[in-house]
Amino acid sequence: MPGNRHMTPVGLRVLREPLGLTEDWLAAYLCVNRRTVRAWERGHAPIPGSVRIAIEDLTQRTAAFIAEYVQQLSRVPEPNIVTFHDDADFHLARWARRWSSHPTIPFPASWHRAAVARIARRVPRLTITYADAKRVISTGSLAYIEDPESASADN
Repeated sequence: MPGNRHMTPVGLRVLREPLGLTEDWLAAYLCVNRRTVRAWERGHAPIPGSVRIAIEDLTQRTAAFIAEYVQQLSRVPEPNIVTFHDDADFHLARWARRWSSHPTIPFPASWHRAAVARIARRVPRLTITYADAKRVISTGSLAYIEDPESASADN
């Protein structure tokens, strides 16, 4: 895609899906109807150049997020990353903590789970857990490392 200025229907789909983005989310993000995204991916409508640029931007932001967490988690003896069941929990934690490393785009929880899967491939011994909806998890700059003391205090 970098040398090619035109995005193909299959190119759009194979870039969207590994990002954990649904047709609905992408449509809302691009301010178009879901049917429009479906038409682009099926080759029934031309894909505007602005969509290619948006997908490239989303891909770069995701890669930066992953790279930062791989670097941070690789330094931790027992790395643990927390992910989220649903968008509500994800956005509550995201906005409550104002994570500096987090993209400013309101990605869905499915995006976060897809990013965590990619992080897990690069961080040995990484454990993945779901966030407890009762508390926002954060320790310093590693927003996904759960504090064991706060976890035991809730039980």
